[in-house]
Amino acid sequence: MPRRALANVFYSEQCMVLAMCYRWAVSSSIPPRPAVSGDGSLRNQTISRAEPLMANGDAVRILVVDDFEPWRRQVCSMLQTRPEFRVVGEVAGGLEAVQQAQELQPDLILLDIALPKLNGIEAGQQISRIVPAATILFASQTSDADVVEEAQSNGAKGFVWKQDAEIDLVPAVEAVLRGARFVSPGVAKSRPPSH
Repeated sequence: MPRRALANVFYSEQCMVLAMCYRWAVSSSIPPRPAVSGDGSLRNQTISRAEPLMANGDAVRILVVDDFEPWRRQVCSMLQTRPEFRVVGEVAGGLEAVQQAQELQPDLILLDIALPKLNGIEAGQQISRIVPAATILFASQTSDADVVEEAQSNGAKGFVWKQDAEIDLVPAVEAVLRGARFVSPGVAKSRPPSH
């Protein structure tokens, strides 16, 4: 793909993310969405908010990794409104994610796929080796089924499509921390039917 075309794609993705950040800022509540299985079908499970997400009752320690600062800030702000979540770090690149994961030992890592220096899938593989107790949840612009499958086959417990993150992010975090898998329904709908 020519460099100019790549720049246009990146610019349009940034515009979409900025629009989502604006919608988050002006909306007062985010309706919950149920967890979905890897094939995109809705699970018949209710997530009880009475049960603590961590066995010891502590707040969930979260590392947020995304190279687009407005998105990262909005996600951190949204997560920090919940007393059961504590953002312990935020970084912009894959190498920094690996380093911070090892240093901070977070419970959950919210990881973008398109990262500089080391992509999110490769970073996730390294993090899974050095911090095996951490849960990895990907958040990405892509809804490509192959990318989603690759992310899940490399240790991710869930995949949030950024386009649906204002609705899916908190339910995804809750689901993966309780041991369920989560894939944004928008990603499941974008997959071609299997034969």
